[in-house]
Amino acid sequence: MAEKSTKPYLIRAIHEWCSDSNFTPYLSVKVDANTRVPMEYVKDGEIVLNVSYDATHRLTIGNDAVQFSARFNGVSRECSVPIEAVLGIFARENGQGLFFQVKAPAQPVASETNASNGNPSSPPGGTRPKLQIVK
Repeated sequence: MAEKSTKPYLIRAIHEWCSDSNFTPYLSVKVDANTRVPMEYVKDGEIVLNVSYDATHRLTIGNDAVQFSARFNGVSRECSVPIEAVLGIFARENGQGLFFQVKAPAQPVASETNASNGNPSSPPGGTRPKLQIVK
């Protein structure tokens, strides 16, 4: 059985802490094809959403997605954010919260061998990638 992610549980915990502390919980989201948010408010592929109970209707923080409806410029919109797309949840008033690393989308795996000669494929330029420490 696959291990369950702690991320949705941590998101719910910080949301509850914000609400109990009279802070405004904000959700930072990396927008992708599976994210349903008003695209006119997306900037550089990200959006920050007020997910307080006052700003949302039918807020559900599930194990797979955060779903709610909210008003944007007076118009009610349905939003759905996959848990994987959540970059962080924090209090607007003091910035305290949790931020997560977002996994890169799965890239198609290239063939391990060059079909024409049976040799392992090499990266472009013929050199192996290197790690470099940047200070």
